[in-house]
Amino acid sequence: MYFAALLARTEDGWEASDTELDDVETLSDLTDLAREATAGSAEDDTVLVFIEQEGAWFGVVRVDGEEDPRIYVSDAASAAKSSYGEILLTDEMLGREPGTDDPGVDLDALDLDGTEDGEPAESDAAPDSAADDDTEDAPGDAVPPGPLGDSELLIDLGVPEKDLLGLEPGDALSDIAEILGAAEVLETVR
Repeated sequence: MYFAALLARTEDGWEASDTELDDVETLSDLTDLAREATAGSAEDDTVLVFIEQEGAWFGVVRVDGEEDPRIYVSDAASAAKSSYGEILLTDEMLGREPGTDDPGVDLDALDLDGTEDGEPAESDAAPDSAADDDTEDAPGDAVPPGPLGDSELLIDLGVPEKDLLGLEPGDALSDIAEILGAAEVLETVR
C-alpha cells in the first residue's frame, strides 16, 4: 500500500494535501505537482513530497521555488522495484549516464498497479527455476541497497542527517512531520 502527500510551508505554517501519483510519470511531473501546491504564494516556499510504501521504503522530495528538487530514498533497492520509486531514482542518483537504459532493470518486473506482490509473467513458470530468481533480483542488483540521495535535505528544517538515516519505513513520515510541527496537518490527509 502506498501513501503520498504534499507538505507546503507557507506564511501561515504547514499545509498538507494528499496527492494522487497516477498521472505522475517522471520526476519533472512530480516537481511540477509540488510547485502547483504553492501557486499564488511566495515563490521560494518549500514543498515536501512524501511517498511511502508501507513497511518497505519511503522517499522525500524537497522543492524550493524554482531550484532543482532534492531527493532522499530510505532504501533504493526496494524503491527500484516500485513504479513510484523509479520516479525518484534518477540517473544522477544512481551514477548512470542520463538517457541510457539500465540493463539491470527489468521493466516487466516493475509494479505498475500499486501492489508489490507481483505475479509471474507466465502462469506455467517453474517456481524453482534459477533463471527466475536472477530475473527477480535484477532491479535490486543494479541499485544499491540502503539510503540514497541527499540525506541533508531536511537539516535546516530541524531533521539532522543522522536522524533521517535512522528512520524506519512505516513511522518515518509521521516522525518527520512531528519534528517539522506538521504532524496534525499530515494526519488529516492520511
